[in-house]
Amino acid sequence: MTSPAFAQGATARRAPLAFDPGLIRKYDQSGPRYTSYPTADRFHEAFGPADYVNALLERRENRPRDPLSLYVHVPFCNTLCFYCACNKVITKDHGRSAKYIRYVAREVDIVASILEPDARERAPVAQVHLGGGTPTFLARDEMSALMGHLRRAFPFAPDAEVSIEVDPRKVDADTIAFLGSTGFNRISVGVQDFDPAVQKAVNRIQSEEETRTVVEAARANGFVSVNTDLIYGLPRQTVAGFGATLERVIALSPDRIALYSYAHVPHLFKPQRRIAPEDMPPPADKLAILALAIEKLGVAGYVYIGMDHFARPGDELARAQAERKLHRNFQGYSTKPDCDLLAFGISAIGKVGRTYVQNVRTLDEYYDRLDARALPAFRGDQLTDDDLVRRDAIQKLMCDFELDIAAFESRHGVVFPRAFAAEILALKPLADDGLVEVDAARIRVTDRGRMLVRTVAMLFDRHLRETRAAARYSKVI
Repeated sequence: MTSPAFAQGATARRAPLAFDPGLIRKYDQSGPRYTSYPTADRFHEAFGPADYVNALLERRENRPRDPLSLYVHVPFCNTLCFYCACNKVITKDHGRSAKYIRYVAREVDIVASILEPDARERAPVAQVHLGGGTPTFLARDEMSALMGHLRRAFPFAPDAEVSIEVDPRKVDADTIAFLGSTGFNRISVGVQDFDPAVQKAVNRIQSEEETRTVVEAARANGFVSVNTDLIYGLPRQTVAGFGATLERVIALSPDRIALYSYAHVPHLFKPQRRIAPEDMPPPADKLAILALAIEKLGVAGYVYIGMDHFARPGDELARAQAERKLHRNFQGYSTKPDCDLLAFGISAIGKVGRTYVQNVRTLDEYYDRLDARALPAFRGDQLTDDDLVRRDAIQKLMCDFELDIAAFESRHGVVFPRAFAAEILALKPLADDGLVEVDAARIRVTDRGRMLVRTVAMLFDRHLRETRAAARYSKVI
């Protein structure tokens, strides 16, 4: 007899996000975030610049007018946040960024010349994102030069999403107005926590007033979306303290809120060694903080998109998810159709066709490669047919919380029960716990399972299953 968890039928209606502490504790294992599949730890150095050039030439030959997405990594920061796991360069010397932008322009020119010598024939850019580090470390003339160079190399679509990450401690209303005049229309504002004790423990002192100034300036200057980033599980964080932070952030009324789980892995990231282990909240408190956040965001009207993202019901992310048009890439969830991503700067990761590519991680390596007129790619991966099929399955689960088996079989020419017999068997315990429903027509992540969608996706990760390398990743919750 079929268990209730495997019963027929599913609905696209979204009930309030279910939070089951017992199930979260049971399934809170380490796992990928699936901004790509295969995941970046599968990249290898046998893949090099020549392979990237071949991928660019294949695009030029077969998909020259397909939309593009651009990412630029700006690594510089004025100060060090102890929790940070990004590839960054801590400096107060702004001369270093001027040199960096000149070299990024060289990389852009090399890639653009391979894709299409005539700029008028280049594909439209649907998305641009500046991340870091702190992109607003750049002086205004540097930012103008960078954005101007990108626009000359790759014409932007009229409705292109142009986003930037901002540290409110380092900008004012005039800077936000300048960014708006430069073409940015989306902004991500780092907050993490407003509690003074937490801010001191992570070396990031940031007032609510500084943050409000940036948010209000973004709205006044035509930014169509304002995102705020929060982190739970930081040192000296308490349920009451984070509750107060949530109330203050909700009062700012951002369009989207990212609620990240802090992973304390000082053996991997040296800055985290400055955080005292005894200051870390115990697991029970961290779980209680998450439960409170989910409750408060739900009451405030935010829709759970997936992973760690919440959005207002009218936001494009929420609408795209409701319409089954949501995608996931290296910047997280996206409303734009999946497209090739060209990535520039140190450590930046791009995707062209069935190829992933990552640049060298240090400034010296980056400059040396470009001085030699060589692309700075140092590792990557060429996806197999099996990778492409599994990437689609994982994307559907992560974005739609549902996989339509007949449609999937039609897209890929596979017999799902045969191709994924091991995965269907592995789903049974999750179904017994009410995290998924599986039948002949679909796999659906239930309301109870949506917080643990990474756990569901991991079952379709052949590389993870074969190497049992889950310990390399952050915890699911």
